[in-house]
Amino acid sequence: MAMPQTSEPVVDIGTLIVASPDIRHNRPRISGTGVTVQRIVGWYKLGLTPEEISDRIGHVNLAEVHAALAYYHANRDQIEAEMVADEADGDRIEQAFLSRRRAA
Repeated sequence: MAMPQTSEPVVDIGTLIVASPDIRHNRPRISGTGVTVQRIVGWYKLGLTPEEISDRIGHVNLAEVHAALAYYHANRDQIEAEMVADEADGDRIEQAFLSRRRAA
């Protein structure tokens, strides 16, 4: 059976998520953007739907949001560990800032 003709190009979903050492510290992100998988996951965990996330980031389409979520689910341990490490870094920086303020 022949595939129906479409005017839209076929997208290889493997190209939607990339990582580059010089962009976002090699974190997986949506290709052509600086939007990381972690950012998408953060909003998803706050209860936003993929449609709401796509609407909130106007230059990211629904397929890209779903690709980021699929990447997260396929690599959950890695992404969760990175999110925990980022949170710990943020806490450490905040404590250092507060300590300096108290000392001043």
